[in-house]
Amino acid sequence: MQLWMLCLNACIKCVYYSILSNKQAQLFESENLQIKVSLSQFYGIEINDFAVSVAKTSLWIAEYQMLQETLELGIPLSVETTLPLKNYDQIIEANALRIDWKDLLVPNECSYIMGNPPFCGRRYRTEEQHKDVAHMFQYKDIDYVACWYVKAAEYSKNTLVKIAFVSTNSITQGEQVSPLWKNIIEQGCYINFAYRTFMWDSESTSKAHVFCIIVGFSYNNNNDKFIVNSNGTKIHCENINGYLCDAPSIFIDNRSQPLCNVVKMQNGNVPLDGDALKIELSDYEQFKNCKFVKRLVGGRELLYNEKRYVLWLVNATPQEISQDKNVLNRVNLCKANRLALKDKSSQKLAMTPTTFRDTNNPETYIALPMVSSSNRTYVPMAYLDKDFIPTNQIQTIPNATIYHFGILESIVHMSWMRVVCGRLGNGYRYSKDIVYNNFVWINATEEQKEKITKTAQAILDARELYPNDSLATLYDDTLMPKELRKAHEANDKAVLALYGLSPNATESEMVARMFELYQAKVSGVNNTGLDLL
Repeated sequence: MQLWMLCLNACIKCVYYSILSNKQAQLFESENLQIKVSLSQFYGIEINDFAVSVAKTSLWIAEYQMLQETLELGIPLSVETTLPLKNYDQIIEANALRIDWKDLLVPNECSYIMGNPPFCGRRYRTEEQHKDVAHMFQYKDIDYVACWYVKAAEYSKNTLVKIAFVSTNSITQGEQVSPLWKNIIEQGCYINFAYRTFMWDSESTSKAHVFCIIVGFSYNNNNDKFIVNSNGTKIHCENINGYLCDAPSIFIDNRSQPLCNVVKMQNGNVPLDGDALKIELSDYEQFKNCKFVKRLVGGRELLYNEKRYVLWLVNATPQEISQDKNVLNRVNLCKANRLALKDKSSQKLAMTPTTFRDTNNPETYIALPMVSSSNRTYVPMAYLDKDFIPTNQIQTIPNATIYHFGILESIVHMSWMRVVCGRLGNGYRYSKDIVYNNFVWINATEEQKEKITKTAQAILDARELYPNDSLATLYDDTLMPKELRKAHEANDKAVLALYGLSPNATESEMVARMFELYQAKVSGVNNTGLDLL
């Protein structure tokens, strides 16, 4: 394990405090009252030589501080206990991912593995770190910290060793869960406790924020499993899965097509125009009379109602283009921009400079942002028509109905999304291959569809009462208007009933039901009492 000074300091203090605060006699040697914890019991692996020295120094400092507190309790200590400072060889300089931990300490003599291994995504890894990950995973986009979980699980197999790591929250979200946790859990490991996402402030002047979790796991199936939520509440669990939920250990993999027979989700249009066909608000005046101008919708435009436009010349004739000087100039600029690209396939698009690379323009569609703030209960989605051209900064469901909108904008779908989606920082990153394509739909009756269609339309109607407010403002949990909140509550109630859940179901109950439905759908064995689509 990579050992940091703060982590080591905290570890030894924690051990000493647990002993000194317990007055039971068995914690001390009956005759000499000698402390039963020493630095000789701490082992560590650190790749940096300076960090090795810092770790040893930190242990000495922590030991000295704890011995002083021992004396203050009135427990006498011999000189040999405190002096001289001993140099232990159990903290070594090495790449922890390339050595056998058993050579440092045999597993049967180890009680705990703890630490703060390095977090590092694919973009920021060194060449050596890329090799470390490739040595352990076929999936290359997993965070570097995941390697320590694999090493620890391998080391502790068939032992009583308990493990706990501080890690980036990415390893319990989205695509990373299955590559990491599936093999570990299927080999007999259990997650026994977890602290869900919390923000760890850096001590540097730049004040970088890291979103972390703590996961404790071992080959012992503890009966007192628990999860601590971000708000500090503690939940006792029957089973903790790789998504840090009290639910069966089921793993959601990328799926290119929807699991159920529903309309497909797709990305919006890739422009690849060098902004030649896009029209900013400052340039709109010279194009306002052009019949080929439409609203352009990306992530910011959708959430914040920012106005941008586009020359949508899909059905324009050459004569119509040539007669408008402003339009013709933009088309020529698009051609020049594409010819200047290095990629040969992109250069070929210079032959069609009147359009984006993609030309999808459905009659109606649901639009949703790829990233949305986790401070919102609902990811704001919009129901748009052909006058709004989606860019590849949003995802779309072409020709979806208001009923589909009601299901996706419900608390049931939001609960599923919150568990299985990835994150960008602490924001939700909605992936169609993970979230949408694995979502289980119910084969609703016409009466159920009609009811949800009405409640979904009520959400859209409530938004219309505030035409000057953006979706970002309307879906701020503090500022959400009462009419919109009431409409969402009615829609949630209708969708909860469809999924066989009570109106007062907790989010944990919703998640457990969705995992149950997913397992029934993929296995073909449906004992849920619901007709799955």
